[in-house]
Amino acid sequence: MALKQISHIADNELMDECIDNCSEASQACEWCADECIGMGEEMARCIRLCRDVADLTSMHARFMSRNSGYSSDLAEICAEACEECADECEQHEHEHCQVCADKLRDCADSCREMASA
Repeated sequence: MALKQISHIADNELMDECIDNCSEASQACEWCADECIGMGEEMARCIRLCRDVADLTSMHARFMSRNSGYSSDLAEICAEACEECADECEQHEHEHCQVCADKLRDCADSCREMASA
């Protein structure tokens, strides 16, 4: 949950929601990547994408917290990466992949809203 004491977040419901979705997506991706390790070569792309997206979403949440001028550019990149990773995760029946895909779809939606705001 985003800090309500940060005035530019408290006054911006879209940003507050996007920070929360980015944080949840980052956690889900870290969990998914960790669970996929040791499951075979067919999970390599899932692991790589999840690790990339975990870093991107975490960075985007930090950029929004500091009210960075690069946040809207990063939001678009984040949305694209989340969608690509969700597409990959949805191909696997594992619970962690399915949870991750759901969180990534939410994150992509809120990042797209932030990019166009």
